[in-house]
Amino acid sequence: MDDIDAFIRANTAPTRPPLLPELVLHLATEVTPLWQATEETLRRTGLPPPYWAFAWVGGQAVARYILDHPGSVAGKRVFDFASGSGIVALAASRAGAAAVTAAEIDPIAVAAIRLNAAANGCTVEADDGDQIGDALAGIDIVCAGDVCYEKPMSDRVMPWLRALAGAGKTVLLGDPGRAYRPQDGLEEIARHQVPTSVEIEDRAVREAVVWRVLPG
Repeated sequence: MDDIDAFIRANTAPTRPPLLPELVLHLATEVTPLWQATEETLRRTGLPPPYWAFAWVGGQAVARYILDHPGSVAGKRVFDFASGSGIVALAASRAGAAAVTAAEIDPIAVAAIRLNAAANGCTVEADDGDQIGDALAGIDIVCAGDVCYEKPMSDRVMPWLRALAGAGKTVLLGDPGRAYRPQDGLEEIARHQVPTSVEIEDRAVREAVVWRVLPG
């Protein structure tokens, strides 16, 4: 774990995401090694794609919604699926959630979430299990940012999120118009213009919507 923590610190920089100036995260920037690493370089070193090193706009939108509406999570148990950097989980903790779980199957992401939680004085439990299909007993609110970027992922995740909504949980989905986001069964609750980089998105600003997932 010390080696992973050292890797994260050496390859990222403490950064405040554009939409979340209240938080500081270990992120890849134009001057850090991870930003400059190619996919081929990552494959040679055996590293998974460093999705955790970027504050994706869908996650920023959900986190912003939570910080702007702390009553939506205060005193409740929150589960942040595919947490990445942990940005949504940190926002939930900051907003007064009773307990927050950040789920990530990438062990480097799990370490990054712990480092980011410590940097922000937040209490977040990192879970490295594959939770898709789990009933998430005891959870009140489920959050998911940017999970519809590939068809296999969307096809696997969205029925599960709808089932969780049907079981009475509040399910929030952050999405900037990814190709495989469903066109129905969603209720818009917030919309944000999020500054980003053309190196990771196709434009300098993307519009991200926070959706409430309706029961399937």
